[in-house]
Formats: sequence, structure tokens, C-alpha cells
Amino acid sequence: MNILIVEDDPRVADFLERGLRAEGYRVRVARDGPAGIALARELAAAWRETEQPGVILLDLMLPVINGIEVCQTLRASGIATPIIMLTALGAVEDRISGLRMGADDYLVKPFAFEELLARIEALMRRSRDVRPVASRSLVVGTLELDRSTMRVTRAGTELSMTARELALLELFMSAPGRVLSRERILANVWGVDEDPLTNVVDVYVRRLRSKIDPDGQPSAITTLRGLGYRMEP
Repeated sequence: MNILIVEDDPRVADFLERGLRAEGYRVRVARDGPAGIALARELAAAWRETEQPGVILLDLMLPVINGIEVCQTLRASGIATPIIMLTALGAVEDRISGLRMGADDYLVKPFAFEELLARIEALMRRSRDVRPVASRSLVVGTLELDRSTMRVTRAGTELSMTARELALLELFMSAPGRVLSRERILANVWGVDEDPLTNVVDVYVRRLRSKIDPDGQPSAITTLRGLGYRMEP
């Protein structure tokens, strides 16, 4: 999944880029309005071709062309990629103006990073910038992962996941019954050979279990001491 950050403050842009990459998103950054428009157009075409959804995080107070004009330009050119407007201007009139110009959501600085993640996930679920494609689903028990939309359901109920949790779940559901070592999980989900945080795999497996396991039922993911983890088929 993909994020375009259009933000001129290097501290904010770097913070967002690092945090979103840590959650598994592919991130690009533009530092002014014209660069944001050019990159948004380029990425919108690429996202459609790869059938991957995207979200634009758009600062309001940009140099050269402000965020409102960027939003208007993108919508006028037919780009429907969801846009979350990020700004220090929190007045009701500012929020209304941004939404009326085509933004899908509005977040006032400073904001909690977890709230931003939740808003991105919500927009991803109802993204309008993805072509309809044939379903390519992974099914294990009552869990189903639609790879075309990256939506997860358990017994028909949709579950909210971060990008990193989705990547981890997809790995498990692609190999039910097989033991996955921590090293293999790190290589596939984080793209590294060694655990950078000493227990990051364990932390994310616990997070995943809390979302996919029905209350009172044995976990779908079994821990095998000294070996790794296995999703029960």
C-alpha cells in the first residue's frame, strides 16, 4: 500500500515518512505544491496499474501552490486518490473549505500518529482509486484475506489492520500448517535478516492474534519454541 506525503516542513515530513515506512507502507515525499501535483499524477497511474490503493497526505500551507489549490487541481484532472489534509488551521471554516475542495478527511496538527494510521486504514477500505479486479483470496478457517483490496474478514466481519499486520497475516495465510522461523518472517515482512528491535516479530504476532482470534478460542497462530510460528490450517 502506498502513501504520498506533500509537506514542506522537513521535520514533519521525515517523521511521517519514518513512521509510515515502519508500518509497512511504500512512501514518497514532495516538498511543494507543483511537485506534489506531478508526483500525485505519476503515482495515480502506477497505483491503478498495480491494483494497489494509495492515500495522499496533503499539507495546507505549501509553498508556490497551497494545499487547497493542489487538491482542486488533482480533482479537476480526474484523480480520485483519497486525500487527508494535514494543517495547523483548525477552524471550522478551514475544515469545511478543505472538504469542499475535494479532500476526503482533515487532520489538525499536532495529531496522534495512531489516529493518522486509523484514518488511513479507513480510507484504504473505501478507496475509489482502484480498478475492480477478480478476487484473489486467501482463506484459512473463518479468516479470508482479499489480496486485491487487502481486506480481512473473520466469519464475514471485517477486521481493521495496519499495513505491517496485513503483510504478516498474508505470509501466514500463504503457508498454513508450515513453520515460519523468525528469520523468514523478518526477511519477508521487514526485509531484514536480523531483528532490529530484538522482539519485533513477537510483538506483531501478539497484535495479530488479538485481532484474528475469536474470544475464548485457541489461537490460530501457534508458537513453536526455538522454531518460530505456524498458522493452523
